[in-house]
Amino acid sequence: MTYIDGFVAAVPTSNREAYRKFAEQAAVIFREHGALKVVECWGDDVPDGKLTSFPMAVRRKDDETVVFSWIVWPSRQTRDEGMKKVMADPRSTQPGDSSMPFDGKRLIFGGFEMLVDA
Repeated sequence: MTYIDGFVAAVPTSNREAYRKFAEQAAVIFREHGALKVVECWGDDVPDGKLTSFPMAVRRKDDETVVFSWIVWPSRQTRDEGMKKVMADPRSTQPGDSSMPFDGKRLIFGGFEMLVDA
């Protein structure tokens, strides 16, 4: 069963191009280690909420944009094995690394079983 890793982050708006390059490089690594697809989306219509919202979840600052991303894996097992390889890959940037074009401490992520794929 297809498995999804989802991510939400706040990226300094001025780092859009640096983030795009970072994401493209990361996508290559994830694909080499079993991911079927990597999708990166730059926030365009992401409203502030009153109780909850993407901006609130990542503590977005005025000069930041919310990024929403996901990785599609063929299965949870492939994801678990692939993620270990990604984390061990010397080309990978680890959360909190100062070379990341955003604050990795405010990155939200999780793994999800596919429920509906219509």
